[in-house]
Amino acid sequence: SAGFRLTALRREPAVRLQHGASGLEPLAWSEDHRVSVSTARSIAVLEQLSDVHSGAQDMVIHRTAVPAPSAACRLKVGPKKEVAECKEKFANSVDPTVSQAFMLDRVFNPEGKSLPPMRGFKYSSWSPLGCDANGRCLLAALTMDNRLTIHANLNRLQWVHLVDLTEVYGERLYEASYRLSKVEAPRAELGDFAEFQRRHSMQTPVRMEWSGICTTQQVKHNNECRDVGSVLLAVLFENGNIAVWQFQLPFLGKESITSCNTIESGISSPSVLSWWEYEHNNRKMSGLIVGSAFGPVKILPVNLKAVKGYFTLRQPVVLWQEMDQLPVQSIKCIPLYHPYQKCSCSLVVAARGPYVFWCLLLISKAGLNVHNSHVTGLHSLPIVSMTADKQNGTVYTCSSDGKVRQLIPIFTDVALKFEHQLIKLSEVFGSVRTHGIAVSPCGAYLAVITTEGMTNGLHPVNKNYQVQFVTLKTFEEAAAQLLESSVQNLFRQVDLTDLVRWKILKDKHIPQFLQEALDKKIESCGSTYFWRFKLFLLRILYQSMQKAPSEVLWKPSHEDAKILISDSPGMGSTEDDQDEGTSKQASKQNLCDTGKAMDVDDAADDSLPQSGDVGGREPMEEKLLEIQAQIDAVEMHLTREHMKRVLGEVYLHTWITENTSIPTRGVCDFLMSDEGYEDRTARVLIGHILKKMNKQTFPEHCSLCKEILPFTDRKQAVCSNGHIWLRCFLTYQSCQSLVYRRCLLHDSIARHPTPEDPEWIKRLLQGPCTFCDSPVF
Repeated sequence: SAGFRLTALRREPAVRLQHGASGLEPLAWSEDHRVSVSTARSIAVLEQLSDVHSGAQDMVIHRTAVPAPSAACRLKVGPKKEVAECKEKFANSVDPTVSQAFMLDRVFNPEGKSLPPMRGFKYSSWSPLGCDANGRCLLAALTMDNRLTIHANLNRLQWVHLVDLTEVYGERLYEASYRLSKVEAPRAELGDFAEFQRRHSMQTPVRMEWSGICTTQQVKHNNECRDVGSVLLAVLFENGNIAVWQFQLPFLGKESITSCNTIESGISSPSVLSWWEYEHNNRKMSGLIVGSAFGPVKILPVNLKAVKGYFTLRQPVVLWQEMDQLPVQSIKCIPLYHPYQKCSCSLVVAARGPYVFWCLLLISKAGLNVHNSHVTGLHSLPIVSMTADKQNGTVYTCSSDGKVRQLIPIFTDVALKFEHQLIKLSEVFGSVRTHGIAVSPCGAYLAVITTEGMTNGLHPVNKNYQVQFVTLKTFEEAAAQLLESSVQNLFRQVDLTDLVRWKILKDKHIPQFLQEALDKKIESCGSTYFWRFKLFLLRILYQSMQKAPSEVLWKPSHEDAKILISDSPGMGSTEDDQDEGTSKQASKQNLCDTGKAMDVDDAADDSLPQSGDVGGREPMEEKLLEIQAQIDAVEMHLTREHMKRVLGEVYLHTWITENTSIPTRGVCDFLMSDEGYEDRTARVLIGHILKKMNKQTFPEHCSLCKEILPFTDRKQAVCSNGHIWLRCFLTYQSCQSLVYRRCLLHDSIARHPTPEDPEWIKRLLQGPCTFCDSPVF
């Protein structure tokens, strides 16, 4: 129908990959807005930022990579000496069914020898938000030679290898003599080729998927129970077994592994895996959906020990049982609300060849209801990649010929039907072949891996792999979604805020409908989220009014270099020194600022006039000053609201105020210093705190000269001797150390927690930025 028509637009820039894409489903988009691309040498990670300090209209992308291990992975199937003897025996066997099967199997021979080495990645999977030490997503990576590892990006520039699960699982199996249970009969010796194959297949991962975050109870030394977050990673093996790892959060490495249970699925040639998580009457049900290369799909029960509020199926549920030789390539499980049955339900969608198999799961008084069918006529070629927008249930499928289908589920009285439409990427990018797609967390963008398509009936000589972006929502849809958001966090909706940012930078004004709707929200509901959204819009508007830089900021200025040399001939100033100086200047701006910020004509019309044009310059300067005043007012409001929260924590958690290192008296005086600030809540709270302090001040002291640090500015503290210390925006303490943290968009400074800090201060220091909601590193 006309209401579902989608206008796909190209979004710059296109990111060129250094190596070709590898594996099935090479693209994945995390909840914290990072796109992982599996390639033949590494996993390229593209992090999307909504940078308020950049005036460029292009997407701002921060790029890192997880390199592939240099050494080949060898699965542990027995003692090294015995394994070497068996390999020699099988390679030189007179039986060709043994020798050829051994020599050509890449699991037995990952290093290759006469065959090319197995390099690159087979699959990658992102954990939910809140799993690493910074509260962001972990990356599980599976190499072509079957090494399964978990990585974290703790300092934003480098990926840290946390644990090798293949090695840990191999050790566990070795200790258990390769038996899954103690009652299992002893197997044959390693010298038997069938046993050699079995030990390898029970350790060869096919896919792995993360569950949602769940809560477990931990008993402390004094017999108190405390809730601990945990996450599960299900790993599907070649022989049909599934290992379910349980990790305690935040995940720090091998010591965070709580348990590992192995489930036998009974599916031959398993190909794909997905979690089924269903909520019914405030109870959570979980299971694992497994697909086979021969066609069948079924849900397996998963018993979660020590996990609160979870229950599972009594026995496996078969969703599709026909052995029709259509391999299941991808499975997505989407939680939805059934408008007719007035309850939650699960939509399971699987790509099988060129068709889409769907299954609607609904729990009623009669039990579990299963409705299933196929959607045909979507693609003329097999589906190579499938992705889903979990917020509204929209599914996207693509085949290698550059055609993407959007499938929108529409509920009927009985089950559901799909409204689908074609997105021709050739109309957006020209003739291309597609290798993978992924949709952003809020459904604003579609990322696509493309290579050149056929021109004049001929294939291209060279393949250039690129990650390109397509818009799936209009600015109006993105703005409406941000205003009605249940998440109320700008960082978790970066794809939507980027669409809004793009529109304001193009038009150089905030649309009237958005301003009015936002003002109404601020008046009716006192949530600071809408104030942060307003601050974001004003900052982008300010950037759009700024004059575009006339030359590339990172290039050394040769004139300046000459002046430096002539001024100090003995110093030997070089262009490298000049680079260093200018790079500091450019650090606040993205390199894209000068690339494609605007057309030449636009720059001539819309940028600030030159200093000679006084008549035209004054109104623009006044406008910029007016916007800056609004930005300062919103920032001050957000600061005061956070100060009230900090003072509330101080009042609740300190019997004697001397116990706290928070500059309580300074924060109170700062809040009361503005006579125009009328907030009854703040005045009452400050009255209670001052009564508790009983005229005592407990000031902060400069660590260099021991002078008092007065609280006159929320951003920094200056002592009487001129020593300047930055203030932590989360606790308003002075950061008197050389090491501190910054928020993702470089808005604010925060100190590191120390062992002496009480729990409530550590909790305050875990908070996101009060201006942009981004995490702190």
